[in-house]
Amino acid sequence: MALKNINIKNKKALFDYEIIEKFTAGIVLTGTEIKSIRASKASLVDCYCYLHRNEVFVRGMNIALYEWGTYNNHTPKRDRKLLLNRKEISRIERALQDKGITLVGLRLFINDRGLAKLEIGLARGRKKYDKREYLKEKDAKRQIDRAMKI
Repeated sequence: MALKNINIKNKKALFDYEIIEKFTAGIVLTGTEIKSIRASKASLVDCYCYLHRNEVFVRGMNIALYEWGTYNNHTPKRDRKLLLNRKEISRIERALQDKGITLVGLRLFINDRGLAKLEIGLARGRKKYDKREYLKEKDAKRQIDRAMKI
């Protein structure tokens, strides 16, 4: 059985933040949550990560209720634990000590083994003029790609 490629992105985070470093983390999920993700019923808008007792959690990630779930259905916006190595957690912890650095969810996907993974990134907020520059660069790149196609 071939699964369609699940790749849910947080485009708002890429626009609002400058990504410094990326990490790939596993997610602790229940049965109906993974079924909803496989049906592409998840959203990363306004999701961010935080540290609590040397563990990383994601808050604000919305996984819609599973359509065929009964009383076993999950809570859509609950905090979910992320699975990272101890080295990665300590590196994130050190980076979050700096002012203006935050940890945001960038991409939710299912890997080759069928496991849900969340790509998180250490990010620094962009100013308004930085966002305009980002849009100009993106537009210029799009025009160059169109010109190369022709």
